[in-house]
Amino acid sequence: MVLDPDACYRALVAHDARFDGLFFVGVRTTGIYCRPVCRARTPGRDRCTFFRTAAEAEAAGFRSCFRCRPELAPGAAPVDAVSRVVAGAMRRIDEGALSPEGTVEDLARELGVSGRHLRRAMQAELGVSPLAFAATRRLALARQLVVDTRLPMTEIAFASGFRSLRRFNAAVKARYGRPPSAMRGHAGEAGEDAGALTVTLSYRPPYDWAAMLGHLAARAIPGVELVRDGVYLRTAAIGDLRGWLAVEPSPGRASLRATVSAPLRGALMAIVARLRRLFDLDAEPGAIAAHLGRDPRLAAHVRSRPGLRVGGAFDPFEVAARAVLGQQVSLAAARTLAGRLAALLGDAVETPYPELTRVFPRAERLARHAEHDLASALRVPSRRASTLVALARALASGALDLGAGEPADIVARMVALPGVGPWTAHTLAMRALGWPDAFPDGDLGLRKALGGISGRQARALAEAWRPWRAYGATHLWTELGARRAEGAHP
Repeated sequence: MVLDPDACYRALVAHDARFDGLFFVGVRTTGIYCRPVCRARTPGRDRCTFFRTAAEAEAAGFRSCFRCRPELAPGAAPVDAVSRVVAGAMRRIDEGALSPEGTVEDLARELGVSGRHLRRAMQAELGVSPLAFAATRRLALARQLVVDTRLPMTEIAFASGFRSLRRFNAAVKARYGRPPSAMRGHAGEAGEDAGALTVTLSYRPPYDWAAMLGHLAARAIPGVELVRDGVYLRTAAIGDLRGWLAVEPSPGRASLRATVSAPLRGALMAIVARLRRLFDLDAEPGAIAAHLGRDPRLAAHVRSRPGLRVGGAFDPFEVAARAVLGQQVSLAAARTLAGRLAALLGDAVETPYPELTRVFPRAERLARHAEHDLASALRVPSRRASTLVALARALASGALDLGAGEPADIVARMVALPGVGPWTAHTLAMRALGWPDAFPDGDLGLRKALGGISGRQARALAEAWRPWRAYGATHLWTELGARRAEGAHP
């Protein structure tokens, strides 16, 4: 994205929330950089320098504002990145790829490029190196935990990806001009004394929480996920860590509040990144609604639900397995089958919720399971069990990676697997890859919502929705579900 300084300044003067996270402003006379929504006194135009990312502002020597707190700004969605390589790198870095043991060469190898190419691409598109970008992400999370929680500094240091308290203290002081102890706020979320901690996940409003919660409730895997009293709860496994999470809206704020159980603190960077993808928090609803609202088939629904988001994936393999199990069966049946799989191969986990007892099994464990035994245990056709095992083996071996590469290429590799058709592949692209242009044109619900047309006709109609066909599909599904709930016939 190329910034127009004059347009950026107009957005800054207006404190326009639609631009929050899309650029940052550095004030040369103070050495501070802010979000465009900052309520501090607006500097003169001649004192402002505009940056695409917080990391770019910090690389230029600016320190983040303690009033608007740039670390809380919504992130840029992967579709905003010019290169899918850069988008993949951002995703891996957000999950902790360069902290503490990973190297740029290791990350580049995962993405299928050289370290030199990755450095050059990130410098060109984000204005910073991979290491500088990773340092900004670590420090942003660290600052949020220092200000908003009562966690001991040692725990904050390790939760935000630092190898030692000494390095943490030095990095914070170098970046923010003061030691962590001087930044400590008086806030602290309830429950932290019992071991859990709460983090804030910002987004660009509006956000249709009711629709997202309904989507998750309809697909919640028994034993793994639960929707109750307006809260999404689930178990989680990150590496060797096991625990539970709870997510709910923050009253009066454009953010969600995620409570993370104590055993998962060491994986906080990865958890925050996964939750942002699951709840589609980096989308730009204004731009998406403006584009889709031009289509007469979507206009009324877009006007009524401008904050609709595409439900993503906390665990890509979990969504992939559920999609395979859901072939040619209802949502309720798919949930039941996924629950059987979790009970069969998922590790037990202790939570305060009797309904949450298992983490979803890893691809590596399922890949070792005999196909006929799996079919018998799950009570599914042997062909579907074979597809599930083939998918697990492809992911476990690295032949298929749902976190790197061009989405179209990943879709093609998925379709090449036995029993995986275009509907399953595009559903996974939408949920597991977070591809905003995915469109499962063979979906019966979509075709019904469009008047009972064929998949080819649906694909032709959706051309005008690019690059947000996944959002168009979500609007149609939501509308269809609402009509069914009211007892109307599509």
